Amino acid sequence: MRAPKIAVIGAGIAGLTTAVFLHQAGLPCRVFEQARDLRVLGAGLQLSPNAVRVLHGIGLGPDLQRDAVAIHTLSFLRWSDDTPLAYLPLGQHGVHSFGAPYYGIHRADLHRALLGRFPEDVLELGTECIEIQQDGNLAHIQFATGHGADADLVIGADGIHSKVRGGLAKDAPRYTGHIIYRGLVEAERVPLLAKVPNVRLWLGPGRHLVSYPICAGRLLYFGATAPLERWIGPQWSVAAKRDQLAEAYRGWSDTVQTLISAAREVTCWALHDRAPLRRWQDPQTVLVGDAAHSMLPFMAQAANQAIEDAAVLVSCLRASSSPGWSLVHYERTRRSRVDRIHRLSRDNAALFHLTDGAAQRRRDRTFQKLWTRDSLAWLFGHDPTRNIKHGRSLHEQ
Repeated sequence: MRAPKIAVIGAGIAGLTTAVFLHQAGLPCRVFEQARDLRVLGAGLQLSPNAVRVLHGIGLGPDLQRDAVAIHTLSFLRWSDDTPLAYLPLGQHGVHSFGAPYYGIHRADLHRALLGRFPEDVLELGTECIEIQQDGNLAHIQFATGHGADADLVIGADGIHSKVRGGLAKDAPRYTGHIIYRGLVEAERVPLLAKVPNVRLWLGPGRHLVSYPICAGRLLYFGATAPLERWIGPQWSVAAKRDQLAEAYRGWSDTVQTLISAAREVTCWALHDRAPLRRWQDPQTVLVGDAAHSMLPFMAQAANQAIEDAAVLVSCLRASSSPGWSLVHYERTRRSRVDRIHRLSRDNAALFHLTDGAAQRRRDRTFQKLWTRDSLAWLFGHDPTRNIKHGRSLHEQ
C-alpha cells in the first residue's frame, strides 16, 4: 500500500513539532505555511519540563542547552514592593522532580531548532490555506494562490485563526478584555534582574508582569498585561510607546519601573482565546495547538501543550493501521488535560489581578500552596504518550 499523504497546515511551533515527529516516524508530510518567510514574531517562551522531555526525545537537547536558559526559580511578587508571594524551586530540584529543566527561550531559537530536524523541501512557504473540501477519502486543500493539494490527512496547525478548524466548528476568536505589552531588554541594562535566571511574576490590581531570560542569558523578555475594554482595528499587534506601558504600571515597584525603562522597543498585542471545541477531528482532518485549543498565556502552557499534541498525535498514528481510530484516540487522550489548562488559564486572569483588599489578602495567604512541586506534578510531570501502545503504524497499511 502507498504511504498516506499527510499535509500539515502552519509552520508555527505546533506544525513544525508535528512535522519533526512525522519525519522521525517515517511518515512523509508536507508543511504549508502562509507566510513568505519565517520571520518569527513574539519573543519569549517558557518551556516547562512536560514539553522539554518531549523535545529531548526528538533530539533538541543540545539546541536547548545552547540557546535557552535553565530557570532556577519561579517567583511571584507583590506589585508595589516585590514582597514574595510564592516561589517554586526549579533548577536541579525541578530536574529531579520532573525529569527535565524548565527553560526560557526565544521563539525564533526554537523554530530554528525544529526546522533543522527535517528536510528543507518538506516546507512550502507562501501557501495560505483558505478552505478544506472533503472528497470521499481525500481532503482537498485550496490555497489563496489558486492552486491546491490533496491529502489523506490534513493536520491543522494554523493557529487561532485556523481555516482548518472552520470545517469542524463555526466559531471565532474572542477578545478577552486584556492586552499585553511585550519587550526585550539587554541583560547588561538590568544586571540585578539578570544575575539569577528566574521567572518573575509581579501580581497587581488589574494586571501582572512576567519577565525571564532568553537567548543564552543575553536578553530578558517581559510581557505586561493590562485591561482594555475594546480592541479597535484589524491588526492584533501594534507598535507601542514605552510611555504607554509606563503609565499602565505607574506606582509599581522600582524593579518593575527599571525593567520597563530599559526596554528599547515595545509592542502591544490583543489577547484572544477560543471556546473549547466539541471535537478536534473528522476522518480527514485533525487539529493541534492553538487551532484546537487557543488559550490565554496565564499558565504559560500554549506552546507546551502544542508540543504535547504533536507527540500524542503521531504516537496514535503509529499505534494503529486505522486512521479513524488514531484521530479519535488522540482527541480522547488530550481533551481533559487541555480543557483543564484552558480553564485555569482563564481563571488566572482573575486570580492574578485582584485589587488590594480582603480577597487579595486571602489569595496571598494560600498562594504558596498552589506552587509546589507536588501540586504541579500533574502538569510538569506528565508523560503525554505513556498510555499509547504502539502497533502496526499508519504507513504500513
